[in-house]
Amino acid sequence: MAKIVDITDKLSFDENPVMVIRGHMITVNSDAPTMLKIMAIVQDADKSEIEASLEAYELLIGEKDREVIDGMHLQYKDFIKVINIAMDIATGRDKNDTGEVQTHTTT
Repeated sequence: MAKIVDITDKLSFDENPVMVIRGHMITVNSDAPTMLKIMAIVQDADKSEIEASLEAYELLIGEKDREVIDGMHLQYKDFIKVINIAMDIATGRDKNDTGEVQTHTTT
């Protein structure tokens, strides 16, 4: 009989992370197949940075959430920032990750 190794306890099964933009909850697709596709896109020398960014955006953010973001009519620099932050969140490199929900405060 072949050796059987149950690795279930070693896996996290985390849900996709969520980022908030203007009160809208935007789900970031962070599953392994999506991230591997994004890595391939980013490393493809035949693609322009703009093409790679748009393809990454379409993979990272689901269609309904893209419609919400597109409806915000963001400036280019802010749109690219959304993509970059989504990539950071998906890869676990979020510099603001404190494990808590950040809320807007007023004084």
